Amino acid sequence: MQMQSTIRRGTVAASGALVVLAAGVAPAQASAPRSERSSFQRDIDAVRATGVSGVIGEADTKRGTVKAKAGVVDLRTGRPMRNGSYFRAGSNTKTYVATVVLQLAGEGKLSLDDTVEKWLPGVVKGNGNDGTKITLRWLLQHTSGLHNYTEDLPLDSPEAFYAHRFEHHTPEDLVAGAMRHKPNFEPGAKWDYTNTGYLLLGMVIKKATGRSWDREVQDRVLSPLGLRDTSVAGRRYGLPQPSARGYQQFAPGGKLYDVTAMDYGWAASAGEIITTTTDLNRFFKALIGGRLLKPAQLKEMQRTVPTGITDDPFSGSRYGLGLFWFPLKCSKAGVWGHGGDTPGFMTRDAVTPDGRRAVSVSISTQLADDSRKQDYAAMKAMENAFCS
Repeated sequence: MQMQSTIRRGTVAASGALVVLAAGVAPAQASAPRSERSSFQRDIDAVRATGVSGVIGEADTKRGTVKAKAGVVDLRTGRPMRNGSYFRAGSNTKTYVATVVLQLAGEGKLSLDDTVEKWLPGVVKGNGNDGTKITLRWLLQHTSGLHNYTEDLPLDSPEAFYAHRFEHHTPEDLVAGAMRHKPNFEPGAKWDYTNTGYLLLGMVIKKATGRSWDREVQDRVLSPLGLRDTSVAGRRYGLPQPSARGYQQFAPGGKLYDVTAMDYGWAASAGEIITTTTDLNRFFKALIGGRLLKPAQLKEMQRTVPTGITDDPFSGSRYGLGLFWFPLKCSKAGVWGHGGDTPGFMTRDAVTPDGRRAVSVSISTQLADDSRKQDYAAMKAMENAFCS
């Protein structure tokens, strides 16, 4: 989950699903050649060398699966990182939520051109905010102009984090807080990342189905694909085991603070999912491979607008409906994915347009470094895996 309005700038089987994998059955994974394993390990070591506590990576390449790890699970004990560990997936949650919304659109239960007001009367209003002018498509694409509620969370210092980390926030309260701000621009005018839109989409899912967004994600995505190691945090403050501690650096060059335990109600349908690299790769391969959405809905998801990002690892990216497109140095086709950031955890992931090759990198530290060195290293590891 991104903590500010752009990507980390400054610091989650129903009818109509086209799933063919049996629940709980994972495809066999061949091990890639030693040369690929060595190359991927070097890249994961380079991520670790940026100053993070630990990192794990998994790449499904042309010739098999590669896994690598570096660093430690816990700075106190020094126990080494472990492949298969759980982590907070942050804003990757948005792609799962978008998948459900698009499935509902394919089933005729809602339209992407419906207004927010149609589904959530009176929720988006005041200070220039107007739900009658914002469509579900614009929420999905981050073109709604709504204020990003995470900018208001008291998580920007160790004192504030430890004072507030167990406070519980509901999506309704957080959206109401966002409405106290004027919109950033007219709906549909441009792109600007805002978590607020995805809280609203979680609320729309409940209105359209009568069930919570996470229940719909479970039944429409996780269970059909057999993603048993993917879950929603709920009121669970910690992570399943095995997992690494998550560390946050609040000032450049400063101390790393353990921020693993907190109430994730603030993230909800914008960033609450917990997963593993294996499950994350399987999800994105199934999605882009056409096993979760009908062709018309997948095409809608992949209709992109430029993000305008030019000064960080996401430079040149475009955004669809809950899905980023990233350029690759070795292919004009680029790759699809998302990524996510929460306190203490960073995830970078992508899949090729044919849905056959995927890479996920999970880092258990967020550095307060304006150079974004850990981000660049993670993206380089992914690109090298795709381009090797």
